[in-house]
Amino acid sequence: MAREEDFTTEAAEGQRDRRFHGGAPQRLDDDELARRTREERVDAGTSDYDPDDVPPATDEPVPTDLSDSALVEDIEGVAARQEDEDETRPLSPDNPFPPTRYDES
Repeated sequence: MAREEDFTTEAAEGQRDRRFHGGAPQRLDDDELARRTREERVDAGTSDYDPDDVPPATDEPVPTDLSDSALVEDIEGVAARQEDEDETRPLSPDNPFPPTRYDES
């Protein structure tokens, strides 16, 4: 969409210097001309979007705190039950096999 400031010739021509004559400046601002050209192409429908107006492709990852989630509470509950029922004792010659979990299914 064209803005009011886009209709001024000063934006493309850069700052006027009073030391020089009132004619056209020697060099036009190429970056400003390119920006205005991209905007005009989008307004005319020849380009789908202005690359300068596109947000970055990825956002910063959202930090997650799982300490208060239901999954962590379930895991801690199962671990506490296994501790209470002595299922987490280390393997030894007296206890050579890990505990079975057939009764939990």
